[in-house]
Amino acid sequence: MDPQNGRALKIHIVSSIDSPEFGQLTQALTCSKLIGLDAEWKPLRTPNQPSPFPRVSLLQIACQFDSDEGNDSLVFLLDLLSIPLSSVWDLLRDVFVSPDVLKLGFRFKQDLVYLSTTFCSYGGVSGFDRIEPFIDITSIYTHLQHKQNGRKMHKQTKSLAAICSEVLGFSLSKELQCSDWSCRPLTEEQIAYAAMDAHCLLEIFNIFYSKVLKEGDLLKNVSAVPSSEMNTGLKMILENQDMHEKILRIKISEASNIVRATASDFPQSIATLRENCSTSSSINFRPMDEDLLKIVRKYGEKIILKDSDKKPRTSKRKGKRSSTLKVVCNEKQLVYVEGLPPWDLSFGGDGCPKFLCDVMVEGLAKHLRCVGIDAAVPFSKKPDSRELIDQACKEKRVLLTRDAKLLRHEHLLSNQIYRVKSLLKNEQLLEVIETFNLKISEDQLMSRCTKCNGRFIQKPLTTEEAVQAAKGFQRIPNCLFDKNLEFWQCMDCHQLYWEGTQYHNAVQKFIDVCKLND
Repeated sequence: MDPQNGRALKIHIVSSIDSPEFGQLTQALTCSKLIGLDAEWKPLRTPNQPSPFPRVSLLQIACQFDSDEGNDSLVFLLDLLSIPLSSVWDLLRDVFVSPDVLKLGFRFKQDLVYLSTTFCSYGGVSGFDRIEPFIDITSIYTHLQHKQNGRKMHKQTKSLAAICSEVLGFSLSKELQCSDWSCRPLTEEQIAYAAMDAHCLLEIFNIFYSKVLKEGDLLKNVSAVPSSEMNTGLKMILENQDMHEKILRIKISEASNIVRATASDFPQSIATLRENCSTSSSINFRPMDEDLLKIVRKYGEKIILKDSDKKPRTSKRKGKRSSTLKVVCNEKQLVYVEGLPPWDLSFGGDGCPKFLCDVMVEGLAKHLRCVGIDAAVPFSKKPDSRELIDQACKEKRVLLTRDAKLLRHEHLLSNQIYRVKSLLKNEQLLEVIETFNLKISEDQLMSRCTKCNGRFIQKPLTTEEAVQAAKGFQRIPNCLFDKNLEFWQCMDCHQLYWEGTQYHNAVQKFIDVCKLND
């Protein structure tokens, strides 16, 4: 619960047009001035589906509106596998093009392409060709950074998780992004993940809106919205340490404690709104207030799809076909094939297990380092397939990935790549340990730098030596000076570590995960 106002994030699953949740969605959209949009789909396509694009399984709509309590919000998860698509086409089209509702998204054009082709292929209706007015969260982030740094920012390529970390101050996990969204019922973890992905868009916009108000150039005679009155539905989960662990740190077995996906929790504020909103079958949106309209005029944009956007892209290189048509993989190619790993002595290796984790399993790299295993990440932030392969071959590493396309490369031998099947980091760690028969002992734990994968110097540093080593580089808290702790320094990046509470908690965590006491 929120320590400030005791409110929980309200999530409603809409799986039928005859359900109370569908009526609640319609009423909320009627009264919303701001909505956040996101979509989820099964990442791998099946060869017999009618569209070359993935079928969207879930559309998340986070609605923000004025209520008796100030700004309020609800998150609706529209189940596009259960609802007849033709029955919601008019509603979504009206929302997408209404000038009275500001739409937010994160690189939503690709989502709109998939959403449009889903309605065409599976709903027997036309797709969607535009969303306006629209503001991309990436543009908001760029504006905030520009104002903070006082200089023009280049176009950002940051992930939504990174933007949440910088703007809102929490880490938004993306580990369920590639889960199978076509399976029903959705898990409680998927429900919480999907709702937060849409709701955080509202939170980021509220920060942006408050800063624009404070600038005073755009809006005159308007008092900024106090932070205590802003909708804190997502923040209250994230600021609560227990919920933070369960939702954002992947310990989410108790997610049902914060997920409310039933009609019984529908707030009284909506009942009040219902009396004030139109009850006609068509959507009659409330006019956008003048303050928000000024924001739209200055920062708003549109997403417009061309016919070419709805067609699969073909390679520009001669003799190459589109990757969607090029290869049909045998199921056996999607798993690790037994054989000697590249670090084996017979291959000229040193006998020490070494892995290269691509961006899809980057979190797994830190877990491997925590148990003492050499786990590198790509040199560049956006490596192509050949760069990954070359790095893995040169350093005699096994490439760990969740990208099935990588397994199709003819340059890779079967024992140079492994496709990780698990979604959560703890489970991924156990999967890799079991698959490669890795030997983990308690004295290996926390023996590598989690920041750069480097090894620690063999001899620990005293407090005085650590202070000297940290000068101009790292701050050591004053409270550590009288505790007679041992400090360890990475030989590569020179990061300092000490055996404090976090260290002991981490050691105990991996003792439990790896079952070293059994």
